[in-house]
Amino acid sequence: MRKVFLNVSLLLVLTLLAGCSSSSKGSANGEVINTGENRIVATTVSITEMMDALDIDLVGVPSSYKDLPERYEDAVEVGNPMNPDMESLLSLKPTEIYSVSSLKYDLQKMFDERGVEMTYLNLESVDGMFDELLKIGEKYDRKEQAEAIIQQFDDQVADIQEAIKGKEQPSVLILLGIPGSYLVATEHSYIGDLVRRSGGKNVITGEDVEFLSSNTEYLQQAQPDIILRAAHGMPEQVIQMFDEEFNSSTIWKHFEAVKNNRVYDLDELLFGTTGNLAAAEALSELQKMLYPE
Repeated sequence: MRKVFLNVSLLLVLTLLAGCSSSSKGSANGEVINTGENRIVATTVSITEMMDALDIDLVGVPSSYKDLPERYEDAVEVGNPMNPDMESLLSLKPTEIYSVSSLKYDLQKMFDERGVEMTYLNLESVDGMFDELLKIGEKYDRKEQAEAIIQQFDDQVADIQEAIKGKEQPSVLILLGIPGSYLVATEHSYIGDLVRRSGGKNVITGEDVEFLSSNTEYLQQAQPDIILRAAHGMPEQVIQMFDEEFNSSTIWKHFEAVKNNRVYDLDELLFGTTGNLAAAEALSELQKMLYPE
């Protein structure tokens, strides 16, 4: 396959996807949660959910169309993960502000200009997410909770490996849909990591990036057993785009996965572009797709 790496516009779209849980709801007017000396702000939904799982209070949370944990109903919304409301955020006098490493390029200048320190979490893989979870657990005396979450996930992976032992490994093509276009996810992407742990083999190997531009003719030659379609940002619009593409293109009709009805749309709430604590549930869903009974 000709290695066609992402151009600048696609990189900007992927950056947007890292904060795809955001919406235009605006800031909440509720009272700040009392967290004692720690005044922590989480600027993405995935980090907010991690903090909830570790029983850590927050004074600020992202604005989102997704339901955030109830414990944060009185926390102040600080806006879009990609473009937080600096006035609301700084008014909280935070002792720690968390974002994800995939947004650092877009956010760092904004915070540097105001002399504000940021903490960026690497959630680009399952291992990266759990490493960060342990660090937070150690910092805020929640190591036991962090280790319990990781152990539960490891046990689930072990169960999956036992269940598929001796079975033929299906080849998988992962498409990441964005309004008007789509990319191919490699084994280095978060969803690619989940597929690997679920016993699937990504048809795209030997790359060192998370996503590549699509080359449909090459993908047909790879003949994946399964096609996974992930829609982010505007799920309904992207799914419609995929359906139109697959129904109108003569190339897609020749894919064995299409002929055998093994094309699956992934639930955006479970399959994000970065790691999140829905990983265990996502594994269960993938196992059903990869190894149907």
